[in-house]
Parts: sequence; structure tokens; C-alpha cells
Amino acid sequence: MLYRHSSDMFTQYNEQMRGGKGTVTVKHLLKPEEMFGKGRLFAELTIPPGASVGLHPHEGNVEAYYILQGSGRYQDNDQFYEVAAGDLTLVDDHDSHGLENTGDVPLKLIGLILFTGDNP
Repeated sequence: MLYRHSSDMFTQYNEQMRGGKGTVTVKHLLKPEEMFGKGRLFAELTIPPGASVGLHPHEGNVEAYYILQGSGRYQDNDQFYEVAAGDLTLVDDHDSHGLENTGDVPLKLIGLILFTGDNP
């Protein structure tokens, strides 16, 4: 059984995350070693208005974003999508993605990175 109080979760403040703009807050819900070798990230990300996670590739893993709050512009390779609370995105292995907060409130999401079996 695992119980972790919110204040005990490791929080990072990433400046220009993956080449993006501003500071993205990453609150790690699980540590990589708690993911049974199946993934490396399960976290809540907060992207302030005007900030972004830059376009970046995934090799050997996939990443899902589940949008909790706010709105933004999601990029999957060369395609763009408007996203809002309740939406889900999934970048495939060997593809790239990024996300920009285009709204006027913080964009909050759950990020989950799972290994595909290729180069974990």
C-alpha cells in the first residue's frame, strides 16, 4: 500500500521545458521505481498562461496527457489540435509532441510516460 501526502511529492520547476517557454511545474505522483519498470513518469504538470512544453521526440516510450484544467494548443509532429479540460492526447513511439497554454488560466494535466519495449 502506498500513501503519499501532496506535500511529500517531489516537485520540479522546469525553465523552458524541452525548449518551450516559461516555467512548467512538474509534481511527481509516482517515482519511476514505483512504476514496476513499465514507465518513467506519472505526474501533474502545470503550465502557466503563455508558457509551453517544447516539441520533443519520444523514443522507446509513449506519453499521454490528460487535461484537467485550462486550454491549449497541442502539437503532434506537424499537426495542431486545440485541447481543453477532459481531453486526452497520446504521442506514439518515434513521434514528437509539444503543448502551449493559450488560455488565461494555468493549464493542468496528468502526464504518463510508459515504455514500449524499444530502448526503455
